Amino acid sequence: MSETTNHVYPKAAAGEQSANVAPNPSFPKLEESVLDYWEKDDTFAKSVERRPSGDHSQNEFVFFDGPPFANGLPHYGHLLTGYAKDVIPRYQTMKGRKVNRVFGWDTHGLPAELEAQKELGIDSVDQIKEIGIDKFNDACRASVLKYTNEWKDYVHRQARWVDFEHGYKTLNIPYMESVMWAFKQLYDKGLAYQGYRVLPYCPKDQTPLSAHELRMDADVYQDRQDTTVSVAVKLRDEEDAYAVFWTTTLWTVPTNFAIVVGADIDYVEVRPTEGRFAGKKFYLGKPLLGSYAKELGENYEIVRELKGAEMEGWRYYPVFPYFAGDEHAAEGQVPGPEGYQIFTADYVDTVEGTGLVHQAPYGEDDMNTLNAKGIKSVDVLDAGCKFTSLCPDYEGQYVFDANLPILRNLRAGDGPLARVPEDQRAILFQEKSYVHSYPHCWRCATPLIYKPVSSWFVSVTKIKDRLLELNQQINWIPDNVKDGQFGKWLANARDWSISRNRFWGSPIPVWVSDDPKYPRVDVYGSLEELKADFGDYPRDHEGNVNMHRPYIDELTRVNPDDPTGKSHMRRITDVMDCWFESGSMSFAQYHYPFENKETFEQHFPCDYIVEYIGQTRGWFYVLHIMATALFDKPAYKNVICHGIVLGSDGQKMSKHLRNYPDVNGVFNDFGSDAMRWFLMSSPILRGGNLIVTADGIRDTVRQVMLPVWSSYYFFTLYANAANGGAGFDARSLRADEVAALPEMDRYLLARTRRLIEKTQAALDDFLISDACEAVSDFIDMLTNWYIRNNRDRFWNEDENAFNTLYTVLEAFMRVIAPLAPMEAEAVWRGLTGGESVHLADWPFLADPTSGEATELGRVLVDDPALVDAMEKVREVVSSTLSMRKAKQIRVRQPLSKLTVIVSDPDAVAAYAEILKSELNVKDVELCTLEDAESRGLKIINELRVNARVAGKRLRKDVQFAIKASKSGAWHVDASGVPVCETPNGEIALEEGEYELINSVEEKNAEEAASSVSAALPTGGFVILDTELNDDLIAEGYARDVIRAVQDARKAADLEISDRIALKLIVPAGDVAKVEQFKDLVASETLATSFEVVAGAEGSELAVEVAKA
Repeated sequence: MSETTNHVYPKAAAGEQSANVAPNPSFPKLEESVLDYWEKDDTFAKSVERRPSGDHSQNEFVFFDGPPFANGLPHYGHLLTGYAKDVIPRYQTMKGRKVNRVFGWDTHGLPAELEAQKELGIDSVDQIKEIGIDKFNDACRASVLKYTNEWKDYVHRQARWVDFEHGYKTLNIPYMESVMWAFKQLYDKGLAYQGYRVLPYCPKDQTPLSAHELRMDADVYQDRQDTTVSVAVKLRDEEDAYAVFWTTTLWTVPTNFAIVVGADIDYVEVRPTEGRFAGKKFYLGKPLLGSYAKELGENYEIVRELKGAEMEGWRYYPVFPYFAGDEHAAEGQVPGPEGYQIFTADYVDTVEGTGLVHQAPYGEDDMNTLNAKGIKSVDVLDAGCKFTSLCPDYEGQYVFDANLPILRNLRAGDGPLARVPEDQRAILFQEKSYVHSYPHCWRCATPLIYKPVSSWFVSVTKIKDRLLELNQQINWIPDNVKDGQFGKWLANARDWSISRNRFWGSPIPVWVSDDPKYPRVDVYGSLEELKADFGDYPRDHEGNVNMHRPYIDELTRVNPDDPTGKSHMRRITDVMDCWFESGSMSFAQYHYPFENKETFEQHFPCDYIVEYIGQTRGWFYVLHIMATALFDKPAYKNVICHGIVLGSDGQKMSKHLRNYPDVNGVFNDFGSDAMRWFLMSSPILRGGNLIVTADGIRDTVRQVMLPVWSSYYFFTLYANAANGGAGFDARSLRADEVAALPEMDRYLLARTRRLIEKTQAALDDFLISDACEAVSDFIDMLTNWYIRNNRDRFWNEDENAFNTLYTVLEAFMRVIAPLAPMEAEAVWRGLTGGESVHLADWPFLADPTSGEATELGRVLVDDPALVDAMEKVREVVSSTLSMRKAKQIRVRQPLSKLTVIVSDPDAVAAYAEILKSELNVKDVELCTLEDAESRGLKIINELRVNARVAGKRLRKDVQFAIKASKSGAWHVDASGVPVCETPNGEIALEEGEYELINSVEEKNAEEAASSVSAALPTGGFVILDTELNDDLIAEGYARDVIRAVQDARKAADLEISDRIALKLIVPAGDVAKVEQFKDLVASETLATSFEVVAGAEGSELAVEVAKA
């Protein structure tokens, strides 16, 4: 072999790899050159165009991209999802499918409004109205696409192929018109209605949220300190008797209209005999008396016990005077004749409180009870959650600010309570500080309140059964989500509030009469319908069609049902919940049904979507509702829900905590493929969470990126040096050559077949991390087994070795193309000179249509017996190396003997030479377990009983079983189960209750002391003789010298085939060792001349090399 610059490999390359294959490339630079090549070559577009759609788009694999918000920078979560969004489409493209990947932008809703408010320096709804809705919405429009370029850069750098050009935006008029159509469809089907009910409400944004928005992220609920109060209300029909209710929301007490108890709960009437409540009687839940020990004193009397059902219908005096007196008890008044009573309800428990639950119109259950009992309630708060004049003493106070004044008035019985006659007045029975988990607005972090509001709803409960049925048709990854997190959420789903009293969003297309005397409601489903009734489309100041506020609000007309002609039809001012829009993307991106009707129908439901697990309550949920309600189909066939990416401290990633490596820093230090692999191979794709650290990504480079590259580098290094430097141009093997190949090559081909089968099965099932696992296992085998054991064949220019490794590397690059797209591209093009691995086909073993074996399938022949034998040999190597490590004997130190005890020694015998060279032993002896005794070996069987597990079943007998296991009073029965002999008879142990440990050692005590043994994972043993004699020590030293010379060759930048002149300065005591193995040192290091000089005692070995 000799060197030349005109190399055969790489056959095609870009950037810094163009002339030579570097042994240790900069992956970030390599990736940049691949990205540049793709851009110039237009590879992505070609990968889509070259795959046919097929009849009725049947050959298309349909991927729906969940739209991100572009008014913030992408983070690790987006990156992770982005990789998963890229892997499957790349794979499906290689399988011959056409995969369009259209990007989408979520552009409406509160996140955009909050960003615009920040930029405009305003923070209230009134200020928005002051500057004008048109100006405010212009600011929203500008803010939502603020970071699109940064997004494009990120997506490009992560090698995610996306069509930005044809991307949809929820603010585009065609998209908004489809959303409008959807609303009208739901309305016509009786699935959209207007209701008045209690919803989570944000006082700052002055708009309700839907229940699913509170359940998406863990940090919506945060700990908050409040004061709980137990208020004793005076009963009307029993002297000096009080019912004690409990609440955590003090500010709701002025609107207490009823109390509920549990029908089957035990209650007691107690009379304290001391303290300030002495002589009065109080009704409390019996299990909760302990919480009121201080208030009741020590010697309280239990007057009677009763069930909650007996308290139904009791009446009491109101706490506050605002809705008290005869005029408020009249029919049609607040609260009317049914107010201030005790009722039973099934949601009462005795976990905390008093067992009597206060009812005010600020809780969903409360409101349902009040309505069911015919009690009329009223909202005493304005849009900003401040008290109105209905509670004059607290008027203008924000709910949470009013807590303290209300508490003071309850304590002292003054303020509004002074206006209640003393014999009817409520008493503050107990107050306590209380920390509880409380919901906050996910957009602005303000504590939410539950408030009755008028809202438009989608009637999810009406279609719940169908939602559950259609969910069964969806393939969820991980599969426990189907009936777990998603199924349970569907089973408990409530009607979905879809209107927001805000500004920037798709308008709710409902017009109502402005005169209640002539009621009328019109709902519109298209721009043409609007034009027909209003004479024109909604238009902005420039005359462009614009469906946003305020332009849509300007469309008014005379009410056709009003004979006076005075009243008008005006649009309700609400806009859509932005989740309604993202839930409509499956059809709205096509402007369905106004255009592309057939296209949509052929692309629905989609084949694949992926987002994080929280979207089971978000995007996955709303897509499913819309698809079920409108089309009676699921929206997607396969869905991956991944876990959450955590910072290096195990906490949620936070800019403030700086607990994660900077994304661009990772790209620049390690490259995007390493990040992709780190994320895609982790348990996060099975729904687990993942801690991201720079070390984790660095390890990926070391364990995956570099070994893949090294195997390519090794191949090109030897192939380029072959034929006296002219190089060897390898080719794919032919099927008729395989049978005659050496076992090592046939083993590699069989393992490659199995790799393709495993990764194909995993990716077909959307199990990306399983595919990564199969690849990692293969990389280890390829680099640490095949290449290590075949170096000599490449050195000797064995054509079979070149062609086998070429065939395998080429197919292997096609396997990892979706998982490491840029490295695979560089290697594949370097090997083949082809246009792109991403335009190549998947390495099919059988033709997908005919099922016939492909040429590659006939080359990659499986050979189970060969693979089993080789795996056993690898197992022997691995176990023996572990023993060397445990005994701190370096691999370069030769040892005299390895004994291998296995069931089929003949299968392993063929590889004795490999074992000798891999393990650096002089001799390998093989025998079966049966022969072991006659070979002077002793088999030791040990039984360990797991007391904790076995104790559950055996109880006291477990001690006898443990005793038997230690004394040897046990045997293994015919089925392989250990049976203990105990005073109470024989006890057979069950799986999980025991561990059987087999070991082996030399019978001869002296030999046993100088050997070490280990059990093989799949059965059998190895015994390594660790005794060293002078010859072995000398050879060990010589091999250390060889290593030092090889390092010196590398440092001198010598080619692998260069001959050298070698000079060694050796410590005097070691000269004889080198002289004994001089020939070995010379041949291993290509030394044509060799001088050994004795150094001073205690000096270090010194090496001098020069090109010969």
